[in-house]
Amino acid sequence: MGKRVAIIGAGVSGLASIRSCLEEGLEPTCFERSDDIGGLWKFSDHAEEGRASIYQSVFTNSSKEMMCFSDFPYPDDFPNFMHRSKIQEYIIAFAKEKNLLKYIQFKTFVSSVNKCSDFSITGQWEVITEKDGKKESAIFDAVMVCSGHHVYPNIPKESFPGLKHFKGKYLHSRDYKEPGVFKGKRVLVIGLGNSGCDIATELSHTAQQVMISSRSGSWVMSRVWDDGFPWDMMVVTRFETFLKNNLPTAISDWWYMKQMNSRFKHENYGLMPLNGTLRKEPVFNDDLPARILCGTVSIKPNVKEFTETSAIFEDETVFEAIDYVIFATGYDYAYPFLDDSIIKGRNNEVTLFKGIFPPLLEKSTMAVIGLVQSLGAAIPTADLQARWAAQVIKGTCTLPSEKDMMDDIDEKMGRKLKWFGKRETIWTDYIAYMDELASFIGAKLNIPWLFLTDPKLAVEVFFGPCSPYQFRLVGPGKWPGARNAILTQWDRALKPMKTRVVGSLQKPCLFYRWLKLLAIPLLLIAVFLVLL
Repeated sequence: MGKRVAIIGAGVSGLASIRSCLEEGLEPTCFERSDDIGGLWKFSDHAEEGRASIYQSVFTNSSKEMMCFSDFPYPDDFPNFMHRSKIQEYIIAFAKEKNLLKYIQFKTFVSSVNKCSDFSITGQWEVITEKDGKKESAIFDAVMVCSGHHVYPNIPKESFPGLKHFKGKYLHSRDYKEPGVFKGKRVLVIGLGNSGCDIATELSHTAQQVMISSRSGSWVMSRVWDDGFPWDMMVVTRFETFLKNNLPTAISDWWYMKQMNSRFKHENYGLMPLNGTLRKEPVFNDDLPARILCGTVSIKPNVKEFTETSAIFEDETVFEAIDYVIFATGYDYAYPFLDDSIIKGRNNEVTLFKGIFPPLLEKSTMAVIGLVQSLGAAIPTADLQARWAAQVIKGTCTLPSEKDMMDDIDEKMGRKLKWFGKRETIWTDYIAYMDELASFIGAKLNIPWLFLTDPKLAVEVFFGPCSPYQFRLVGPGKWPGARNAILTQWDRALKPMKTRVVGSLQKPCLFYRWLKLLAIPLLLIAVFLVLL
């Protein structure tokens, strides 16, 4: 075996890292503080310190064909959008299939990770762990941080005057598990993200009244997209990304807002984002518009202040007799076992090259896996990140100079400010990011060449879903089953719905859909050019 690598966390990112290390001939040791794998997807009926926490009713926002490990499709009969128990079942199957469990030390807490005294020469780290009350120290050649970013809740109490006088109960969304305790209660949910909307719509069936307070609004998307197909198999495509990134800004923004508003008019529901053109993280919720129409959920502006029993909003309206306030206000990025300056290298901002490598280290022997977010799914993103990181640790790939990495980070932050409204966001453009990572390891597709050599596959790759299998077609880690997996992805997507056969299965007609979508933008471009 080669270099010794410490992997912190046995969730999706940790398992991807173990597998990638093994593929590169490295020697991984994974430390997991709980007694099982799965990380975020391992459900517990109470929030555990230092671990991500989800509620009982969680379903995925990404469909199964778009959120698998790139060489390990989900079973045909799994639904497209899965309950958290199905994800856990899949994760366990992957770990067993790849023989990863023997590299994991369970019930082992990582208390600190520090540079060795000769770090500038060796790049080694001292990792101190605790198990059964005993501390152990070990030296590793590299560290892969896979502990996630949904662990340390953010409750911005200072932003809500009067909260300390509120006599009802308040909690963070990570402490929410099921709706029983809220039956007949009046509940205020603060935050219009995925968790806040999921919790609000679930509570709306049993609570007396539910209100959501939102500071800036959000686009709300349905999992069910055009003609009833999974949203991401229709939206996360190379062709659509190409158009949105290359059309004139005015036309691209118009198209984006038209697409986001196609299901219902967000203005009428109080959901419209303050700046609708920003590509901020949308909310995926199929029920919210219906619950608003039924009057069981109301959308309100930001809370101005709390009293002992009520909330006063910025529009001076009041929600009286509140029993519970649920803060769905996100999480802080924290790695308590690390010196803050390593990850937050400048101005207390997360400063990582390509969202993975701390650029100010003398040796590139630390990688953060799974911190990036996008419209794409977490599993394939972490998988590709881990493949590149393992090659960097092995020495097969090298990173640019510190200056070049910092320049790249600054350029990306400027672009993020334009697209997402914040410089320091971990949000990114999925396909562009994945292609960039793939290029570093020699796994990026040459699309024009693919059209010449395999046009059938090329049409599906370019116009169809950008599924994870695309990143196993060529280069190191090439999977022989990747081509067939791409050509049969719609069969697997439709299979679980074939419970009452009423005719042949209808797959999307890629060209017809794009002709419809392009008709108006092309007309606008023509008018734009004529007016120049």
